[in-house]
Amino acid sequence: MSDEKVVLRFLDGKIIKGHIRDFSERSEELILQELDSDDVRVMKIDILKAIFFVKTFEGNRQYNEKKSYGIRKPRGRRTFIKFVDGEDMVGFMEGDLPWKKGFFLNRHAVSDLKGFFLLPADEGSNNIRVFIFAHAVRDVTVIP
Repeated sequence: MSDEKVVLRFLDGKIIKGHIRDFSERSEELILQELDSDDVRVMKIDILKAIFFVKTFEGNRQYNEKKSYGIRKPRGRRTFIKFVDGEDMVGFMEGDLPWKKGFFLNRHAVSDLKGFFLLPADEGSNNIRVFIFAHAVRDVTVIP
């Protein structure tokens, strides 16, 4: 099992913490060992919103993450994400979007990538990086 700590966020709002094994941006499923359990689960990615690779499982409930640029040195393209559930996120996108670009978001894949990685704009965040599943995104704005 990987020693990377992750928090899985589901489209229905559910959250599970644990460690993932052999994660690929192209996989249809992932393998998770739940926190404080010997249970290993295989789950389809179509029910997931995002994978948060975290510093600690506990986080800091008092910390208010800053959603603005200029806090950290840029590492990729500045990106604003709006999820289908209304939540938004800002950060720096690594790589390319996995679907066609245009005036409107077209989720027809141009590759077999299931999503993309986003680095939080705030280095003080508990999130190291986030893998965002394309099917969970309503809108994306990439600032050159």
